[in-house]
Amino acid sequence: MASINIAFNARLAELQATAHDSVQINGHMADWGEVLAVFAVQTAGNDTGVDVATLDADRLARLTAVFWAMNAVTGQVTPVNHPDSNPNDEVDDSWTEQVLTITITSKTANEMRTTYSFSDYQNSALDELLADPAAMASLAQSLTITNAEAFRVLNALPADLAPERREVVRTALMLYGKVNYFWGGKSLRLGWNPSWGAVTKVTAEGSPTTGTYRPYGLDCSGFVDWVFYNATGGAYHISHGGGAHSQHTYCTSITWEEALPGDLVFYPEDSHVGIVCGCDESGNLQVIHCSSGSNNVVITGTSGFTSIGRPQFFTQ
Repeated sequence: MASINIAFNARLAELQATAHDSVQINGHMADWGEVLAVFAVQTAGNDTGVDVATLDADRLARLTAVFWAMNAVTGQVTPVNHPDSNPNDEVDDSWTEQVLTITITSKTANEMRTTYSFSDYQNSALDELLADPAAMASLAQSLTITNAEAFRVLNALPADLAPERREVVRTALMLYGKVNYFWGGKSLRLGWNPSWGAVTKVTAEGSPTTGTYRPYGLDCSGFVDWVFYNATGGAYHISHGGGAHSQHTYCTSITWEEALPGDLVFYPEDSHVGIVCGCDESGNLQVIHCSSGSNNVVITGTSGFTSIGRPQFFTQ
């Protein structure tokens, strides 16, 4: 889903690269639960279908095709003339505004029955899936760790690691590969935020994306906040209302040799933050962070991170 949201974001960015003065968004994305239901029926329910128990490259391509069949995105720039505010004075302040209208035309699962000419069997299967929208929503908003790399990181944690540290890493891995980067994106709520993925205007200043529309998600400090907040059941807010710099001030400086899973690492001037999540097979530190470059929650090495701190939350 995150990879498809990245493609969706790229489409929005492509449209917004057109010269314009303002943007208007019409419509909304199709419900992800319904997209998954149609994908399951379309993929497994026909004569040449395959199961949807695993998501390999072929099935991802099929899911992507269903998503775009249910979400058409178009854009058009229209000039809007603003007349002179006071025709009686000598100053002509009339102007023409170039308005970019982005239209998201979504289809429901019921509409896709006709689009895909579902058989009676497929329609029956779709009825069963749509009868339990909560279950479909839980699939679309799952925090279950299923990625093999995430499992490797979790299983490689030291056996004697403090429980609170293990819980921070486990919670961080819940969002691995699932949430897009959004400048200024925060979420102090327990569990999945239903707003993630919804097309939203970037209002926080200081980013090239400011003023553009993109799927909502988290920024780097927002990800760290969400992790500690959820790892403690809502009891601890590591940034205390600030961003990466504030998170750094609530840490004690340590050396790289002292690093433990759960410690925080920072770019110069606290321009980015991540969470140490363990080591790779060669013993090199790994970091999980919400990366603008990858537009996702990723696991990388320590390249770019120049300082490390131990959150005061930990007792060791």
